[in-house]
Amino acid sequence: MKRKERLVSRPIAERVRNIRQSDIRRFSAICAAMNGVNLSQGVCDQPAPDAVKEAAKRAIDADHATYTNLRGIIELRRAIAAKMQDFNGIPCDPEKEICVTVGSAGAFACAVLSTLNPGDECVIFSPFYSYHVNLLRLFGVGIRYVDLVPPDWSYDPAQLEAALTDRTKMIVVCTPGNPTGKVYTEAELLAIADLAKRHNAWIVTDEIYEYITYGKPHVSVARFESARDRTITISGASKTYAVTGWRVGYAVGPESVIDRMAVVSDLLYICAPAPLQHGITAGMQLDEAYYRKMQADYLAKRELLVETLREIGFDPYVPDGSYYLLAAFEPDRWTDATAATEAILN
Repeated sequence: MKRKERLVSRPIAERVRNIRQSDIRRFSAICAAMNGVNLSQGVCDQPAPDAVKEAAKRAIDADHATYTNLRGIIELRRAIAAKMQDFNGIPCDPEKEICVTVGSAGAFACAVLSTLNPGDECVIFSPFYSYHVNLLRLFGVGIRYVDLVPPDWSYDPAQLEAALTDRTKMIVVCTPGNPTGKVYTEAELLAIADLAKRHNAWIVTDEIYEYITYGKPHVSVARFESARDRTITISGASKTYAVTGWRVGYAVGPESVIDRMAVVSDLLYICAPAPLQHGITAGMQLDEAYYRKMQADYLAKRELLVETLREIGFDPYVPDGSYYLLAAFEPDRWTDATAATEAILN
């Protein structure tokens, strides 16, 4: 008993006293324990491309096993720069405006630590990706929420404007959205860029699902001149090449902030896994047919899931992008989404 009391009394940082495992991971563990089909976590239901796997194997055999440049290997940064120009319409310097990170979550952590102080505020669109919110809370950042309203997940411009205060230093945009599947329009992004400029706030965009869209074009806000000098664009390999466990992401932005983010990334992670960076470099050379097939595969899965949910009494909100889908149920069926999840698992 005395030993237990001594352990309990050891100091714990205030910032972690109330953090806990995300519900996504908690319910995923329960589902795995009963050998269920897990539809809750962002795991790609397809193999990684052979070109990506073979390039990583060659890098391992060639002993690419030491630390890389803190910004990532130059071959990958050059491939990212070419992709950003061709696909996103964003010119960037691979030497100064790109940082390879430990996943897109690592890029977001570095962006927050490089731009925000405790007590600053960040605007988040809700429903939101829980890791964004939990990281902001961990770093002492205040959060102001703006509602996305189904079925199209539009937001009220007046509510967005009212959410910005003199403490607002960042607006986070996840497009295509997790968990809504919302693909932001050019008009919506330009309105966000205008508000960010008026309030001298950063825009951080999480575009990890940029290649998974269904007939609605993906637009990057940093392609607009009015937003480029205040936008950090985050993406990565996890969803595009079905390698969520490899943890290779990147951030693109103005030289001044990327320089700081690279140092923070070095302090937290040293570097993304060296041989896997070579694998992703090979993946970025794949031709357009790969991306078209991936979209077609996810579209077929979307249609199957929508049809199935309707058959069992749900009202699905059909997403324009990503591989997430939210669905409504009758108010008297369950008290809330958590209760619904627990009932389905039981």
